[in-house]
Amino acid sequence: MTNQKDFEKIERAAARRKTVINAVIYILLGFWALMVLFPFYWMVLTSVKSYASYNSEYIPKFFTLSPTMQNYVDAFTAVPLGQYFLNTLVFTVATTAIMLIVIIPAAFAFARLQFRGKNVLFTLFLSLMMIPNELVVITNFVTITNLDLRNSFTGLILPSITSVFYIYLLKENFAQIPDELYYAAKVDGTSDFKYMLKVMIPICRPTIITVTILKVIECWNSYVWPRLITDNEAYYLVSNGIQEIRENGFGRENIPAMMAAVVVISVPLIVLFLIFRKKIMEGVARGGTKG
Repeated sequence: MTNQKDFEKIERAAARRKTVINAVIYILLGFWALMVLFPFYWMVLTSVKSYASYNSEYIPKFFTLSPTMQNYVDAFTAVPLGQYFLNTLVFTVATTAIMLIVIIPAAFAFARLQFRGKNVLFTLFLSLMMIPNELVVITNFVTITNLDLRNSFTGLILPSITSVFYIYLLKENFAQIPDELYYAAKVDGTSDFKYMLKVMIPICRPTIITVTILKVIECWNSYVWPRLITDNEAYYLVSNGIQEIRENGFGRENIPAMMAAVVVISVPLIVLFLIFRKKIMEGVARGGTKG
């Protein structure tokens, strides 16, 4: 009986300790979430304040009793924000589609095909990740300029149609598929290309979806290259269009209108992440699991 009581006391103490630990963890996570989400809240709050109301606040207020949507109307009328959206959509869709066409066969070749020097070539390929982006930007700029492709969608798209990291991620994912499936397919007379399409791509769909979404986000947020390669407003993307809005649209002092434009630009990515967040987590987990 004594042993039973002691065991129950130990269990209750362990349960209380676990409850306290969980409470501390949730408090810390809640505090961290508040820190992460607060800038977004402040951005949306500022975007619904009028210019006069915002400038009259000597001490920033964390709420407003008179929200206005006029800033959002101004975001589409002061500058051609709709054109920036269309340009960004073309750039994002074209770049992502071409990249998938390039990286999927490359990852398949490194993961499944056998050819002389494959490991050495893949090692050299990975070493490209060690090159600073600044050097790549300079080289790409000189190349695109020499080809007379500045201020064109071709010049915007070409330097972004491949990624060493995404090839590596897909290669590791493809390598997890049992060799027996490949040998069985070859016995049935299936070509390598058909095996890639019918077997490997469907099995690795979560990772491919993850790569696609990450590339879309990367293209949507791209700033340095579009800013460098285009000085014609007809080819501005939303990222460098923001600078045009600030300089020639609302003016530097109209912060609420600027925040409205930023909210409009951010919404598509937020919605995309919320819809596919489970696929992103699943794809990253599969890509990082071996065996």
